[in-house]
Amino acid sequence: MAGGNDSQGGEEKAASRRQNDVNRKLKYISLAVLVVQNASLILSIRYVRTLPGDRFFTTSAVVMAEVLKVSTCLLIILLQRRCNVKETVYFLVDSIVFQYKDTVKLAVPSLIYTLQNNLQYIAISNLPAATFQVTYQLKILTTALFSVLMLRKSLSRVQWVSLLLLFAGVAVVQVQQEGNKEASVLDSSSQNYSVGLVAVVISCLSSGFAGVYFEKILKGSSASVWVRNVQLGIFGTALGALGLWWNDGPEVAERGFLFGYTPMVWAVIFNQAFGGLLVAVVVKYADNILKGFATSFSIIVSTVTSVYLFAFHVDLLFTAGAGLVIGAVYMYSLPKPAGGGGGASALASSSSSSSPRRGSRTDGGAEMEAFLPKQEAASLLPPQSV
Repeated sequence: MAGGNDSQGGEEKAASRRQNDVNRKLKYISLAVLVVQNASLILSIRYVRTLPGDRFFTTSAVVMAEVLKVSTCLLIILLQRRCNVKETVYFLVDSIVFQYKDTVKLAVPSLIYTLQNNLQYIAISNLPAATFQVTYQLKILTTALFSVLMLRKSLSRVQWVSLLLLFAGVAVVQVQQEGNKEASVLDSSSQNYSVGLVAVVISCLSSGFAGVYFEKILKGSSASVWVRNVQLGIFGTALGALGLWWNDGPEVAERGFLFGYTPMVWAVIFNQAFGGLLVAVVVKYADNILKGFATSFSIIVSTVTSVYLFAFHVDLLFTAGAGLVIGAVYMYSLPKPAGGGGGASALASSSSSSSPRRGSRTDGGAEMEAFLPKQEAASLLPPQSV
């Protein structure tokens, strides 16, 4: 009898070791996916916006990404309901139409996310990819501040110090870029550094507010994140179409909605639409520290790649500023000490952008748990992926 128990115990230990090995490998895979997604979206947008020839309408790309995102979430909801179309339609009508008050609440963050998506195209079109990647980390600062103001969350001393380092690092990078602005203007008269900087700062502010606002809505509702993203996408598509008509209406009518679309442009749109959903799948194997590493590595990857693709010049001042930002991101992701109070909201993303992208850990309801347990709701938000 004792021998049987020993044998069973040995099998359990072996199984546990195998599971630990699998989880360790999945963590490294998650890290790689997060780095590639964070860096590739920014670099690819920068690449397609600096190519010679006909340029696609960024407003149409925003609308197309929303349509793809909504379609994906609808497909997931259908799969959750075992492909029962009738039941899925009834569920969506009840969640979106009959519970219209909840749907209307999402008009505000949807408007902000649509604005943010357009601003990111403007920012990346006018800023070096590495500079955008570093500056966009200010969304950590804005998310933390809005979390303290709107959700009454507390930050640890280490997190406050990291936010100060983050601000200092971004400021150093901007000082360095200010010195190179004249040269960059001479190199490309179609780019405006000031416009790009204003766009990324407004994008960071909107990312922080929208992420915290969405978290507040999620905490007061039992609806799944997939339903919430459908609601967001409906408003986002409508508002994006309105922006397209307002900004590029005559040209789109003349040249067509898909004017300038190339395989590379489609790759950017698919990355923007599905990047957040992909990250949502892998982050359940990661933790805040790993995500902090991923963001830091993505900055390094963006910088190194920019040197080869866009002849980006890295000097000591940029290196110091980027180093401060990378250190701040890592420090902010460290777990709070026991008894340190409520945690601060994590990266909003975004996404993606950033990460953007892009929020907070939250349970999105039983339906989301059944499909993707222990994931980050904010990873599903637009734009998540920068």
